[in-house]
Amino acid sequence: MKKLKIFLTTIIFSFFINAAYSQNTPSSFADLAEKLMPSVVNISTKQTVVTNTNPFPFQFPPGSPFEDMFKEFGTPQERQSTALGSGFIIDAKGIVVTNNHVIQDAEDIIVRVNGDKEFTAKVIGADPLSDIAVLQLDTKEKFIPVKFGNSDKARIGDWVIAIGNPFGLGGTVTSGIISARNRSIGLSRYEDFIQTDASINSGNSGGPLFDMNGDVIGINTAILGRSGSIGIGFSIPSNSAKIVIDQLIEFGETKRGWLGVRIQDVTKEIAEVEKLDKPRGALVASVAENSPSDKAGVKAGDIILEFNGEKISEMKQLPIIVARTEVGKKVIVKIWRNKKEITKEITLGRLETSEDFKVAEKSKPKKELSIDNLKISVRQITKDDIKNRNLPNQTSGLVITKIENNSPLKNSIEVNSIILEAQKKKIRTVNDLNQSVKQVLNSSQKTILLVIYNSQNQRRYIGVKLD
Repeated sequence: MKKLKIFLTTIIFSFFINAAYSQNTPSSFADLAEKLMPSVVNISTKQTVVTNTNPFPFQFPPGSPFEDMFKEFGTPQERQSTALGSGFIIDAKGIVVTNNHVIQDAEDIIVRVNGDKEFTAKVIGADPLSDIAVLQLDTKEKFIPVKFGNSDKARIGDWVIAIGNPFGLGGTVTSGIISARNRSIGLSRYEDFIQTDASINSGNSGGPLFDMNGDVIGINTAILGRSGSIGIGFSIPSNSAKIVIDQLIEFGETKRGWLGVRIQDVTKEIAEVEKLDKPRGALVASVAENSPSDKAGVKAGDIILEFNGEKISEMKQLPIIVARTEVGKKVIVKIWRNKKEITKEITLGRLETSEDFKVAEKSKPKKELSIDNLKISVRQITKDDIKNRNLPNQTSGLVITKIENNSPLKNSIEVNSIILEAQKKKIRTVNDLNQSVKQVLNSSQKTILLVIYNSQNQRRYIGVKLD
């Protein structure tokens, strides 16, 4: 009888365990996928790549002194390069979120919605440090947006689905679980990835990672393994992403908090020497002159244990927490110095305007291309141009870098002018301008109407007769 009771109890217990498990396991993702698919977009981009062709019928060995000597003799060749990615709509007016690396250096961005409708898009703002970009679709249509969930509540083992455009196939749904949290893989400065085993492949970049409520908890960004998905994918948490996205929409750029310290890990040996209970916090290796930390009295050798009420367990946590804190905010920082804890009040500066950031930020070479029919050379406008010339954040156009003596623009426009429009159409790429010029040359009027910012940043309309 006793054995029978034990047997029955075991069966009942197993029944409840299996019932509870089956309730948490989705029988199908079909309803959720059907609801979310219209909000996920496919992104394709084009850019012009200039390469030098080898003029000789032979190759110099790698490292040969002749390799550098003769490489300048190559003929520049232009070719169109294309790339694919994913994104998702966050506003009914057609605001799309994707990865920065999906649209970086793109001359044309085409967004396909719901598998059939295509729209051109412009970049509202992009942030290479977090690998996030925000686009605006060029249309008056209304769209179905998705909303962000709270990624801090996402737990290891939770079900998730990814929707995107792997290998250009479009509208692909995969499922899995959250495999790990707070991953850092050395791709960018601010890393706090969600790891998932939902299948993510080339082309999924910029697509959403959804929880079972249909809320975005991550932006799919990277995979481990060059040959394709091996069940280890990484997503930017929505809580971190949303701060950047909101700033890009409002300002066209990011505004991150800045302490002005260089930090390193607190090792076991350093903790022992400093009489710290265990290795934790961030060790200040140096303090930038006139930085917020310098003004507050932070010194090299200090160990930052807590920032604005958040404990620092590992060094890598501090830059992430500081960056998402409001510029100008006064924060309390707890520091370990001379074997005791002290407190400092620091008013945060802005990272993007700091000397540290300007020195660290690598300036990209500015590619110049010629417009043969106008006999000028131009380059794409950059963020530095916009900032240094105090132009509107969303200014797009081409900066004139050279004007030939026989150019039809010679007496009308000067070098460093920015071509904004041609024939009342916005100019974003060299291809845009070339098309407008060809259209004019094929017409009977032969006069092109340009809108420019001159070198004094004055907006001007210029009419030029083309031969």
